[in-house]
Amino acid sequence: MIQMKLVSLAVLLFSIQSAIGGKVLVFPVDESHWVNMKVLIQELHSRGHNITVIRPKNARHIEAETGYYQSITLDVVAGFDVNDFNRYETRVLHLRRDFYASTLSILKAREEFITMLLHTHKAVVDKMEETFEDAKLMQLFHEARYDVLLTDPFLGGGVLLAHRLGLPLVFNVRWTILADGLQTVAPSPLSYVPIPGSEMADKMTFWERVANVLIALRVLYSQVQIKRQYYAPFIHRYFGPDVHYDELVLAADIWLMRTDFTFEFPRPTMPNVVYMGGFQCKPPKPLPKDLEDFVQSSAEHGVIVMSLGTLVGTLPDDMAEHVAAAFAQLPQKVVWRHTGKRPSTLGNNTLLLDWLPQTDLLGHPKTRVFVAHGGTNGLQEAIYHGVPIVGLPLMFDQDDNLFRMRGRGVAKVLDIGTLDTDTFLDALKEVLHEPSYRENMQELSRLHRDQPMKPLDRAMFWIEFVMRHKGAAHLKTQSYKLSWIQYHCLDVIALLLFLIVVISLMCILTVKYFLFKVFGGRKRKTD
Repeated sequence: MIQMKLVSLAVLLFSIQSAIGGKVLVFPVDESHWVNMKVLIQELHSRGHNITVIRPKNARHIEAETGYYQSITLDVVAGFDVNDFNRYETRVLHLRRDFYASTLSILKAREEFITMLLHTHKAVVDKMEETFEDAKLMQLFHEARYDVLLTDPFLGGGVLLAHRLGLPLVFNVRWTILADGLQTVAPSPLSYVPIPGSEMADKMTFWERVANVLIALRVLYSQVQIKRQYYAPFIHRYFGPDVHYDELVLAADIWLMRTDFTFEFPRPTMPNVVYMGGFQCKPPKPLPKDLEDFVQSSAEHGVIVMSLGTLVGTLPDDMAEHVAAAFAQLPQKVVWRHTGKRPSTLGNNTLLLDWLPQTDLLGHPKTRVFVAHGGTNGLQEAIYHGVPIVGLPLMFDQDDNLFRMRGRGVAKVLDIGTLDTDTFLDALKEVLHEPSYRENMQELSRLHRDQPMKPLDRAMFWIEFVMRHKGAAHLKTQSYKLSWIQYHCLDVIALLLFLIVVISLMCILTVKYFLFKVFGGRKRKTD
């Protein structure tokens, strides 16, 4: 009887110990990137893990207090400066709407983006230096004994802190410095892997391949500029003169990639890359009663949903007038996230909201079209729910994202610079009434959903795997420890070419020698 009690106690103690979750330190990026990270944090919390989020003082979306994580507010950088971004956004919208904007002006706007990025990375490094020099803070981090650091490598703060603390590192990633995550971690032959922003597919003509190489060189130049100018001095100071930023990034244990191959073109991958595209997508919840009543009032015509994402809540007034006028001519009901001035052309069929439950609306059976700017989150949700798209790309990767959707026959993409009432109305009618858009998107949705494990569950498994095993070294290649010359075997090629040249010369000299002996000797005998 006593033995049974002891066994029961041991089982109870074991179950309590196994139920205790790990300690996760999160170094996020703000704005739309936080939307993704928040999903992972909530799920980790629901599984019993203890979450600590490093929250920047000037965070716009990262809350200080929640029920599912504790935060440490520090003077670190987790996004673009608000004033810099607002100026850039205004500049880009002006150029896109200027029919006479020269190619030089557009290129200048891209250079302004690079300048903004340079300022951001400089601020990242400056603030991380202050963090590293705060002995008490670093001691607290060490004493907390975290099991893993989860970060978004779009900015480098989390990468630097993980290596300073000696923690296993997991990325929630779509972008690294100016490159997509796959381009950073996996082989990316330029012959069939298009550079993001090139608006090219995986089947390229000769001249498209030339353009792809030139774009890749331009991106590489900007990356080197950022790394050498800001990260290299910092890393040499704190990690040693032989350490490079790329080594720290590529040493990450797991890359949770916010995409999949319903969105990406087929390309090489790596063992420690885990695809979790659409991980934030969930079955729709019931809408609030007033919104549900509005949606139901659309009868057989259905609903159009419009949202331009986290960063852009409104459009210029004249453009908003065109959009509202086009909506007013349709029999469908429209739910539009719009925070600006109420357009004078707004019809009775259009409901303006400061915020809308996007995924619940997209999953509603009456939703017919999604008017979107082309951010990855919105496109993944549209794919998940099988809703075709009218695209209005504004900046960053949005043109390229919508180019991929257009290539799959699920989106009609408009140039915001030539947008007027008629063009917008025609695009809406085309997507509403041409069945192929919806059929193609529903097929994409079936492909995306037809997998043995939900993307969010897959992400959780690998984060917990890293915590259980203190990393995932067996999944990482040693390529990040090789120099560029070694990686491409240029030293081997040089040796082989040298040997070929030497052997060829020896053969030529040997033949010449024998020819001279034979014919030279005969000539002397004849003489």
